[in-house]
Amino acid sequence: MKKVLSLLTTFLIPLFTIAQDAVSWSYKLIGDNTDSPAIEATAQISSGYHLYSVDNPAGGSNPLVFYFDTEGCELVGTPQANKSYITEFDDVFEVDQHFYDGSVTFTQKLKPLSKNYKVELEIKGQACNDSGCVQIYGSHIFKGTSPVTSSSDTTPESNPAPEKEESSIEKAEELAIMTDSLQSSEPFMTPAANLSGVSAHESWWENVEAELMVFSDDPQQQERSLWYILIAGFIGGLIALVTPCVWPMIPMTVSFFLKQNKTKRKSVMTAAVYGLSIIVIYVALGIVVTVLFGASALNELATSAGFNVAFFVLLVIFAISFMGGFELTLPSSWTNKMDSKVDATSGYVSIFFMAFTLALVSFSCTGPIIGTLLVEAAATSNFVSPAVGMFGFALALALPFSLFAMFPTMLKSVPKSGGWMNTVKVVLGFLELALALKFLSVADLAYGWRILDREVFVSLWIVIFALLGIYLLGKITFPHDDKVEKVGVTRFLLGVISLAFAVYMLPGLWGAPLKSISAFSPPLSTQDFSLYEGEVHAQVEDYEQGMLLSKELGKPVLIDFSGYGCVNCRKMEAAVWTDPEVKKSIDEDFVLITLMVDEKKALPEPIKVKEKDGTVRTLRTYGDKWSYLQRSKFGANAQPFHVIVDGEGKPLAPSFVYKEDIPAYKRFLNQGIDNYNKKKIK
Repeated sequence: MKKVLSLLTTFLIPLFTIAQDAVSWSYKLIGDNTDSPAIEATAQISSGYHLYSVDNPAGGSNPLVFYFDTEGCELVGTPQANKSYITEFDDVFEVDQHFYDGSVTFTQKLKPLSKNYKVELEIKGQACNDSGCVQIYGSHIFKGTSPVTSSSDTTPESNPAPEKEESSIEKAEELAIMTDSLQSSEPFMTPAANLSGVSAHESWWENVEAELMVFSDDPQQQERSLWYILIAGFIGGLIALVTPCVWPMIPMTVSFFLKQNKTKRKSVMTAAVYGLSIIVIYVALGIVVTVLFGASALNELATSAGFNVAFFVLLVIFAISFMGGFELTLPSSWTNKMDSKVDATSGYVSIFFMAFTLALVSFSCTGPIIGTLLVEAAATSNFVSPAVGMFGFALALALPFSLFAMFPTMLKSVPKSGGWMNTVKVVLGFLELALALKFLSVADLAYGWRILDREVFVSLWIVIFALLGIYLLGKITFPHDDKVEKVGVTRFLLGVISLAFAVYMLPGLWGAPLKSISAFSPPLSTQDFSLYEGEVHAQVEDYEQGMLLSKELGKPVLIDFSGYGCVNCRKMEAAVWTDPEVKKSIDEDFVLITLMVDEKKALPEPIKVKEKDGTVRTLRTYGDKWSYLQRSKFGANAQPFHVIVDGEGKPLAPSFVYKEDIPAYKRFLNQGIDNYNKKKIK
């Protein structure tokens, strides 16, 4: 398990660095030693990201801002881009967003006023992709000369002195910064003066990336995922047992073992080897899937729009097959070859080939179940999930053969084969169809098609489960169904449950949260019409004040790094925080601090800080301060970014980034509460 977790950590760590490299800047001074110089700043924008323009409309994402500090020159006009921005309507903000992709160069013309001039440039902005938004920073110092002579340049004796004095001041400032960094044990500077008017505790600003990475390697989370796949596989195996391809084989195979072996002990041993062979065959299939795709590919399947479309098509094909549209069969030559192997071999090898023959013969029934299970296993992004899922599936499939060999009298109580098994297949077809919509929804959100908004998804599920209920009541028949003359009690109760579930989903058309399907349905923000009100609001919008409130109330802190121009922040709030249990936990168990990294309110005075890469940056607004806090303390720059800390600023759970997964968010909150309570006891 530790090896698996270390592999996962290897792929999780880059998630933070990828976001910070969304835009890289390069700089150039052109026309030096002329009377019309200019400075250029070129943004190289990573694939999938949008860098918003200087004049991005109010109400949209954070626009690009250029700050200039000039000496010996003045600006001519404003920075000009070398290409036009792209205009696209944003459904969330309901404005036309202006942005660039690829690369773009901004040119600022200068007018020299003295022989030597200097320009300090700082750039702030925002870039977003489908997963979140990133605050963009850039800075550079330009120094140049020009043929311009002013009155101050005519006296050769007076001009050099100020130059030397200015140079000595610059060197003193650089020396002071270097001295600070050498004397301090911290890798970067923190705001010395607490500009919110609250005395900041030293530990509140300390870097905690190492502690967060420990939580990111949380074995409980990975074990939960593997347990889920194991249980799902076992349930899939139980379902496969009652299909027409497998159920009739159980008494036939067990009877064969009992007749071929003279003693009961030998029969049980043969059946056990048969069951073990089934497990080996299916686990091997899971391992093959893992080897073919590899760990990194499995990690991408959960979010890749292309794969999700492929999964949708695959599950629809499985559904049609189960409903009787066609049979999924393997080439008959494969089955014949396995039969010949059984005849040509003896002992345990012959039993293994018998198990292989069962796997091939039953493929028309088990294939769709196995396919669905492997899709779900791949979507967990866990390297060993396919093998674990196949183990659960094979275990359920193999148990009856060994069990009935041990207790052959139990075979008399087993239900006889009949039309009820085809009913099981059709029911599975309906469920496959409903599950397929989940994968189409993921692709729809990624591509922005807006063809499967929440009300459309809920409507389709209502129709699917209503039709399933009608089918179970015998009002609809499919090609391979027997004529339903009487509806049994079990079938009637299942029909009622399906119809009741369809009725339960009806309020979702008007915005009801529908907690039971929230992990499958699109976010509430995609719904055009909603009567639901259940928003979560922060108690505090200042970090230090929130930390003090945490100490007073004795509660952990939930920090929400957000932004006014962050689309996915709004999606998280609408899709996850509106869940009643999530809302109740945040309101009652935490001090919620929302920090807007694009807040424009100016600080009482600017602060100069040193980033981890050695860059000295000026914090001018509260948004700058909160963005610096996120980078320096938690090593992240993308929003939304949620983290739980105690009163000393130490993390209590792994960070939570953009993911519309209510069960996962509940686990995130519960882990923070549990670890906080454990610390209090100590």
